[in-house]
Amino acid sequence: MSAPINIQPTPEGGEPIPVLACNALSPEDESALARAICELRRSSLAMRLTSLIGRQMGNIGLILPPSLAEAVNRSAESAIRGAMAVALRSLSGASIRDRRRLHKSVATLAGAAGGAFGLAGLPVELPFTTTVMLRSIADIAQGEGEDLTDPDVALACLEVFALGDEVNPSGMPTQGGGLETGYFAVRLVLAKSISESARYFLDRGFSEQAAPLLVRLIAQISARFGVVVSQKVAAQSVPLIGAASGAAINYAFVDHFQALARGHFTVRRLERTYGAALVRAEFDRLVRQA
Repeated sequence: MSAPINIQPTPEGGEPIPVLACNALSPEDESALARAICELRRSSLAMRLTSLIGRQMGNIGLILPPSLAEAVNRSAESAIRGAMAVALRSLSGASIRDRRRLHKSVATLAGAAGGAFGLAGLPVELPFTTTVMLRSIADIAQGEGEDLTDPDVALACLEVFALGDEVNPSGMPTQGGGLETGYFAVRLVLAKSISESARYFLDRGFSEQAAPLLVRLIAQISARFGVVVSQKVAAQSVPLIGAASGAAINYAFVDHFQALARGHFTVRRLERTYGAALVRAEFDRLVRQA
């Protein structure tokens, strides 16, 4: 006999969807959730870059002068704005082939170019790399059963860029702590903006992208994305960074967000099957066990 079906709302407050009426994940899905937690709890990009570049990094992400930090934030917002346009226009309409390795290779080459040109290349390199990462995130989303023609899914792909690093109330990046509240807290903060934006695009199409609710969503995502970009820029600003190191930095940058996407869309897939409440309870239980 098949399990009974209940109707529950989506985690982002969208249309109700059917979920299995059960009180435990299957062994396979419990293992998938455990892997997702590992992906979401990976070392911060700052720690990975410090290991990659060495002690020269110092307090990575905290050493940018105000003028450079402002330029980084502008570049991050521009990159997210461009990625949103790609997500809502070109991702919708056709399935995407799994080209994650290709995307990582292309972004690595962009990082090599960025390392060769230094920080002056950031306004060009970052939007390009962000768009390449978005394509890879969409691959992962599609692999977990997401429908890329749904604006909510396209915006969920962008949501990954806000998951890059935990940020405590003082605004300083942390290093892996508090995920059991941090991951869901970020989603909760963005949920209303994503839901409203998805309804906007369903009603009006993909024009008028200067709508206030879209401006708010871009600002919310780019503020958190900018924290991770600052770490990347800090790494690239270390003396003697060249093309090879720039490529390695971008490889770590892309790999970081691919891992977050794998964790994020696994959680979303399980929520569609079991409901958000059960998945959250199992998520917290597994984190406590770990």
